[in-house]
Amino acid sequence: MYKLLIVEDDIGIATAIKNQAKAWDFDAHIVENFRNVLTEYAEYQPHIVLLDISLPFFDGYYWCGEIRKISKVPIIFISSASDNMNIVMAMNMGADDFIAKPFDGSVLIAKIQALLRRAYDFAAGVPVLEHRGAFLNTGDGTLIYNGENIPLSKNEYRILLCLMENKGKTVSREKLMERLWKTESFIDENTLTVNVNRLRKKLDAAELESFITTKFGIGYIVE
Repeated sequence: MYKLLIVEDDIGIATAIKNQAKAWDFDAHIVENFRNVLTEYAEYQPHIVLLDISLPFFDGYYWCGEIRKISKVPIIFISSASDNMNIVMAMNMGADDFIAKPFDGSVLIAKIQALLRRAYDFAAGVPVLEHRGAFLNTGDGTLIYNGENIPLSKNEYRILLCLMENKGKTVSREKLMERLWKTESFIDENTLTVNVNRLRKKLDAAELESFITTKFGIGYIVE
């Protein structure tokens, strides 16, 4: 089932879109925290985003740019500000389409379906994992925090991926070594320690202090 994220502060419009989407067997979620849309995006992992321009705190252009830093998910702007300047600006920010309010629900669904076909018929969706405002894109192995790309080695990415996939749970050193061994040559415990320490230094330098916690005698945890 495709998932639709609705970033619209008019609850009447948002609810109408959600109901229409459900009638066409989509799953839909209306954003509640307009201060931090990215967190809800990462938690929900939508296949497509509907985005208004006029929003509380930050406008739709801002959130379109932030989403584009971590994902290529299809984005459709829905707005009554449908003059040429706004349409051009939306497309330049990375939007895939623009629908002027008021719109017909069946037209909206048709646009959504067309974008989903183009985006996912030939490629799988790319999940993004989030913790403390840091976003790990599992498609290209990039880690983004505060709009900046934190470079990771292959082993650092695999370690962080395993920890973020198990957020809130302690991952044993043995499991981490097995994860690395499956994808590359076997590494011993000292090499794992070196890789984790290097990863921590990069995270600390990016102001993500104590992102990884050591559970002595057990392993590591992201919590």
